[in-house]
Amino acid sequence: MSAYENRFWWSKDGLRLHARDYAGPDTLPPIICLPGLTRNARDFEGLAEALSDRARVIAVSFRGRGESAYAKDPMTYVPLIYVQDVEAMLDELGITRFVAVGTSLGGIVTMLLAATARGRLAGAVLNDVGPEIEPAGLARIRGYVGKGHSFPTWLHAARYLHENNEDVYPDWGIEDWISMAKRTHRLTSAGRIVLDYDLKIAEPFRVPGTEAGPDMWAAFDALNGVPTLVVRGERSDILGTAVAERMVQAIAPSELVTVPQVGHTPLLTEPEALAGIGRLLDRLAG
Repeated sequence: MSAYENRFWWSKDGLRLHARDYAGPDTLPPIICLPGLTRNARDFEGLAEALSDRARVIAVSFRGRGESAYAKDPMTYVPLIYVQDVEAMLDELGITRFVAVGTSLGGIVTMLLAATARGRLAGAVLNDVGPEIEPAGLARIRGYVGKGHSFPTWLHAARYLHENNEDVYPDWGIEDWISMAKRTHRLTSAGRIVLDYDLKIAEPFRVPGTEAGPDMWAAFDALNGVPTLVVRGERSDILGTAVAERMVQAIAPSELVTVPQVGHTPLLTEPEALAGIGRLLDRLAG
């Protein structure tokens, strides 16, 4: 695992937020990794290791996840607030240009950043998300987010994840599932293994219209002129094929990469995803 420094900063409403900062060359803008709804900075361990020879990588934990503080008001668990939190981090670290890598919810935040901080965005990767979300996938997420559980061992947690996500990663073995368990869960002082997020993140997410914020096609259009890679899992129930193809037709320069035998979401360490990210970085280095 690549070495990293823990970075902390304060949100406008007084929350202490966290990111992992992986050192890398400064020949490219730093890569800011933004995770999915129930994920955290650990989700990008593999990607950071793969890219550390090319650029600095900063993996964020949104409020209510990982080592970032939980919000007192659960209605602040919405994309526009996450945008403000990320912008506060950029200001704290003095980052004026960056590449955003957004997985699922993180991709929604990336599109909003394109609209609000366009001058800062050097490139973008949208991982299995677009301006339109497939209804079946949205219903599936609403069905599980915010429902707590606990396990006595990591193996029990891994087996639970396997049973509930086998169709997303059909080729995974037990070691892969244990690794996912350790990225998505934490060990409590009582010795139980629980989800590593505030279960209250589900409250605004279940209100119709709050999962994506404003008109996302308008936000997505702000990426026109920004080199963009759209990554889609072949088995995804969130980003449909037609929407993904429309995305790369709508803006330039852009590319669509499909990761075979993976659902929502690719880890971005798959060969197809890494190759696409490499081409994006090559363009920026160009």
